[in-house]
Amino acid sequence: MAEEEKEEMKSFKDLGLCEELVEACDSLGWKYPTKIQVEAIPHALEGKDLIGLAQTGSGKTGAFALPILHALLESHSKQGYKSAPVFFALVLSPTRELAIQIAEQFEALGSGISLKCAVLVGGVDIMQQQIALGKRPHIIVGTPGRLVDHLTNTKGFSLRMLKFLVLDEADRLLNEDFEKALDDILNVIPRDRHTYLFSATMTKKVKKLQRACLRNPVKIEAASKYSTVDTLKQQYRFIPAKYKDCYLVYILTEMSGCTSMVFTRTCDATRLLAFILRNLNIRAIPISGQMTQAKRLGALNKFKSGECNVLVCTDVASRGLDIPSVDMVINYDIPTNSKDYIHRVGRTARAGRSGVAISLVNQYELEWYLQIEKLIGKKLSEYPAQEEEVLQYLESVTEAKRLSQMKLKEIGGTKKRRGGDDDDEDIERYLGVKGKSSKKVKRK
Repeated sequence: MAEEEKEEMKSFKDLGLCEELVEACDSLGWKYPTKIQVEAIPHALEGKDLIGLAQTGSGKTGAFALPILHALLESHSKQGYKSAPVFFALVLSPTRELAIQIAEQFEALGSGISLKCAVLVGGVDIMQQQIALGKRPHIIVGTPGRLVDHLTNTKGFSLRMLKFLVLDEADRLLNEDFEKALDDILNVIPRDRHTYLFSATMTKKVKKLQRACLRNPVKIEAASKYSTVDTLKQQYRFIPAKYKDCYLVYILTEMSGCTSMVFTRTCDATRLLAFILRNLNIRAIPISGQMTQAKRLGALNKFKSGECNVLVCTDVASRGLDIPSVDMVINYDIPTNSKDYIHRVGRTARAGRSGVAISLVNQYELEWYLQIEKLIGKKLSEYPAQEEEVLQYLESVTEAKRLSQMKLKEIGGTKKRRGGDDDDEDIERYLGVKGKSSKKVKRK
């Protein structure tokens, strides 16, 4: 960071946060507030509603968590923290993983003040969540569908005293997938509350905010409308569709020391690609919406811990997940919605680090790729590769694909007989290896 920028930078104390939270930020290694935090927190502390637009990886969670915790501490500072109001704030997220991550950040910031937080997401035993609600948490983080389940079925659970509502990844939450659940929630929470909407991309849906009942919100744009961070190197490669797997293996082998996320369009593609890559001794693991919550978290943990260094995923992993060490994002399939590109590539080059994003574009995806360039307002550079070097992998990739397709057929049959969802165990059992980095082909 340039010296002149540092001089301009405010501290968390300068933003008006109480001493306990300043100390919490310091203990987490947050030296300076990010741009979105500098712009959002003072308005939030004044009691204003917020619409925050900032690049992914820019500290959006801190921008809404800190003012909420400040208000929570302030509301009962005289009587002592333990009498602070329960069900004080609700944070809604479109994905389970993001909800869990937001809750972890709240707990980290509130670790010194006995903060209680409950996570309400699908795919997890509802009874455990009811027990967590019985402990009267201050903060609830969840997905809309599961929250409605609890509002309907959990005795004694009500949000009538709620003071804060946050919609994270608001553009997704305001679309038709969540429309009914969100309306049900908005109907049972107080209108007299503080509301924060945060997103990396702003859509017309976010502009239609009557449903969220914001009151004279302050709009904060800590980024241009659709942008990617300057530390991200973005490249493309036009390729024939029949060689796409070959190019993927070539890139992952050339960058074998990197942690990488490979984005596909379908859940089935994540499983097939993970099998192919593991057959070629690349430590890959799939994650998709078809997997149980436990399996999804297990896959994420293996990736975060470095046990697997390639995560093959659908767009379920494109939003909000903070995995600091991702070096490279590969768009194996170009997203049909160009805004999803922003979220995908935002998984790397986070919090000032550098990263690379490579998009493999075949003859059928050109139109979607051009939409991406138009959206971000820049031409990407070409990823350099000699096709004859790439095609040295063709034979081994073709064989790995054949074996993987056979195995998936076999698993499909056994799965129907036994039920269940054992993708990761199937991969481990079938390949019998933890995975080693693949060997580079010697250059001629």
